[in-house]
Amino acid sequence: MASCSELLFEEQFQCSLCGEVFSSPVSAPCGHSFCRVCINRYWEMSERAWLEKQAQLKKTEAEMQQMMQDRQTKVDEIRQCVELSRSFPSLCTPSNIKDWSGVSVHTDVCVGTLRSTVEQLQFSLTEQVDKLAETEMQRLCQYSVGVALDPSTAHPWLALSEDRRSVRDGDVEQDVPDGPRRFDTAPCVLAEESYRSGRQYWEVQVGDKTAWDLGVAGESIDRKGVVTLTPGYGYWTVCLRKGNECQACADPPTPLALREKPRTVGVYVDYEGGQVSFYNVEARTHIYSFTGYTFTEELYPYFSPGVNDNGSNAAALVIVSPVNHVGGGAFCEEQQKEEPVKL
Repeated sequence: MASCSELLFEEQFQCSLCGEVFSSPVSAPCGHSFCRVCINRYWEMSERAWLEKQAQLKKTEAEMQQMMQDRQTKVDEIRQCVELSRSFPSLCTPSNIKDWSGVSVHTDVCVGTLRSTVEQLQFSLTEQVDKLAETEMQRLCQYSVGVALDPSTAHPWLALSEDRRSVRDGDVEQDVPDGPRRFDTAPCVLAEESYRSGRQYWEVQVGDKTAWDLGVAGESIDRKGVVTLTPGYGYWTVCLRKGNECQACADPPTPLALREKPRTVGVYVDYEGGQVSFYNVEARTHIYSFTGYTFTEELYPYFSPGVNDNGSNAAALVIVSPVNHVGGGAFCEEQQKEEPVKL
C-alpha cells in the first residue's frame, strides 16, 4: 500500500491533461507543467476551436449584413415606386415590385407596412395624376395640327387611303418607284409635314390592332435597310407587340405596364422643350414621355401599322386630325375651321 508521501510525489509528476507521468515535460507561464505532446495537442485544438468560432461569427455577421442590405433594397424599391407613382401611376403597381417579402420576419413586417402605405398613396396619386393628364390633354387641343401621309416615303407593301389619313399593310406590294425618301425594309411611312419649332399634337386610332409603331423621326434617318427605333438613331416612338405588350422604344426598350390598352393614341411634340409625349385618349391618361432632348433637325410624324400577319393585324392606323373630341368642345371645333387638313 502506497503511503501519502508516495501519492503526493506521483501527483507532482503527473500531466493534468493525460493523467500520466510527464513525457518530455514543459512548463506554461502560469507555472503548470504538461507533456509536450499534450500541451501542443491542446493548443492546436483550442486554436482550431477559436478559428471555427471566428469563422462562424464572420458568417453570422455577413448574413446579418446581407439581411439588412436586402431589407434596404426593398425599402428603396418601395420609395422608388412612390416617386414613379407621382408621375406615372400605370408603371408602378404592387405586382411590379419584386419579392415583397422573404428576408426575415422583421423585414416582412416592415415591407408589409410600407406596401400598405404605398398602395394607399398610389390610389390617391393615381387619381391626382389622372386629373392632371386629363387637364393636360384638354390644353393640348390648342396645338392640334393637320397630318397627312407622304406616299413617297411609304414602304411598297403599305396601302394609303385617298385622303392620306390612314395606312395599312395591304399584304400586296405596290407598284411604286423607289427613291431616297422611301423605306425599303420596314413597313412604315412619314407624314408630309415636318416641324422644326413650336408645339404640335395629333391623334391616331389604333383600335384592336396587335402591332403598331407611332412617334416622330428625324430628317436624317436611314430609310434603307433595318430600322432601329431608338433616339440614338433618330426615332422617338412607342410600339405595341403581340397584342398587349406596349413599350417605349428607348435604349434599352422600356416596357409599359398600362392599365388599359389604348385604342387612340395622342402624340405631342414640344420642339424647343425637347419633349415627345404619348397619351391614351379614351382613358385620358399619360403613356410615356421622352424628355431632355435637344432637337437640331426637322421632325416628321412617324407611323407603322405593323405587318399584316395573315389578316390578324390587317386593320389600318387612322389619323384623327384636327382633333375635335379631346375635351375642348367648341374650342377644338373652332380650331378645325381655322386649320383645315392640308392634303
